[in-house]
Amino acid sequence: MTTSVAERAWCVVVPHHPQGAGRARARLADELAGLVRPELLADAVSVAAELVGNAIRHADALPGGVVRLAWKIRYAGGEQILDIRVTDGGGSSVPRVRQFDPDATDGRGLAIVEALAARWGHERDGLGQTVWAELVSAGRRGPGAH
Repeated sequence: MTTSVAERAWCVVVPHHPQGAGRARARLADELAGLVRPELLADAVSVAAELVGNAIRHADALPGGVVRLAWKIRYAGGEQILDIRVTDGGGSSVPRVRQFDPDATDGRGLAIVEALAARWGHERDGLGQTVWAELVSAGRRGPGAH
């Protein structure tokens, strides 16, 4: 049996500002419409919104006052795999799922990412910090790896 793998990737830079999150979400949705299954697109938009929103709220900007959103589609063995990466200038804390009060108005971002992604994590380098998530076509979700 032969497994075919194809890839397609994008990268967009948006302002480190609340409007940047909306721009990133819209660009990802526009680029992926018709390329991925609708349920994967909905999950991807939610994950990207949370990761970019967290970068804007909790981390410094990259040089130039921006945040970078990159995504890649891979097709392997009939599955669509979508990698989403958000890079910022880093913050003072490590990204982690927080416990939140049911009445709280915030604090659910990474819990949403963990629920939608097959796995997620973060890494730091000389430029800043990247938080990433891997989404797999419906039916393949699992606990986060962080």
